Amino acid sequence: MPVSTEQKQWIKATIPALEQGGEALTTHFYKLMFSKYPVTASFFNPAHQQKGTQPRALANAVLAYAKHIDNPAVLMNAITLIVNKHVALGVKAEHYPIVGECLLQAMKEVLGEAATTEIIDAWAAAYGQLADILINAEASLYAKQAMSTGGWEGQRAFTIAAKEQESELVTSFYLKPADSQTIMAFKPGQYITLHLNINGAKVMRNYSLSDSPNGTHYRISVKREEGGVVSTHLHKHLQVGDTVQLSPPCGEFVLNEGTEPVVLITAGVGLTPAIAMLKAAAGKREVHFVHACKNIAQHSFKALSDQLCQQHHNVHTRYVYENVDGLLKQQTLIEHLPGNAHVYFLGPVPFMSTVKTLLGKMGIPAERQHFEFFGPAQAI
Repeated sequence: MPVSTEQKQWIKATIPALEQGGEALTTHFYKLMFSKYPVTASFFNPAHQQKGTQPRALANAVLAYAKHIDNPAVLMNAITLIVNKHVALGVKAEHYPIVGECLLQAMKEVLGEAATTEIIDAWAAAYGQLADILINAEASLYAKQAMSTGGWEGQRAFTIAAKEQESELVTSFYLKPADSQTIMAFKPGQYITLHLNINGAKVMRNYSLSDSPNGTHYRISVKREEGGVVSTHLHKHLQVGDTVQLSPPCGEFVLNEGTEPVVLITAGVGLTPAIAMLKAAAGKREVHFVHACKNIAQHSFKALSDQLCQQHHNVHTRYVYENVDGLLKQQTLIEHLPGNAHVYFLGPVPFMSTVKTLLGKMGIPAERQHFEFFGPAQAI
């Protein structure tokens, strides 16, 4: 059922409350959902809950939906991002009633008397409308993946064919299909989802594909995070010959297929999708690769990017080591920003915020700036 004009007015009437207390609402929502339906916890990274980034991202999404309830099409880019993340994690239609139930209950409990029958009914209709949009889009993507050459739906067994240390913190895992059959192609910049069982708990994590499409294997490159349950498990316990389960490649942060110059600006482990882009673009178009990290010991894939730079006259590299050069400076970007370039940047949130600010000062149009978060979306 479409949201009525009257219901849209009730939705918009909640905007001030969402602006003031949206994060409290979504924090309560997650606690409520995990308590009533513990199985849903496996879809989320606990670190993002503890840091508050997941509730904050949902609060911003709910607020944006309320503000654009008259024209949800404005949010299509955000919806496409959500669809890809949901499909990567295996979210299905049967999960939506759980979310709707807990979200409405959280609204009643957090908003109190302000959560009138009219407002709850309006949000129930609005949620139903959004759920239908997402369910249909996700069903279409699931079908597309399953019908692709080498594609599949759900989980597929892959064997760890090799482990290679790329730096003092990052190790690459080469993953080949256990059935030795064809694997689905992907676009440089996409990611896969790893499904693991660690100490009896099911966990899922998205990892960027750090190699260009090759038809034989997928490669992920994982940073060892202090206290990170999954990264520690991968680095210390998974060995060559072990089997893991993967969902098909997903993601909209991909290299465009034009011939215009490309600038890749990364920091730390943020270079993983950029390496796939660099390999795919080398020799085909002008590429500038600017990478920042703390020191040379933490610089992953340096030999590879140096090799590509030597082999192709149109590949240019610039490395910024914090212990030698300090932080990334605007002048460095000026030197590596040819006209009409598409700029892709990824790394820690403060780094991305700095890059976005510098690009704005340099007059780079928003439509030529492309970025993605490894975790929940945040303001930069």
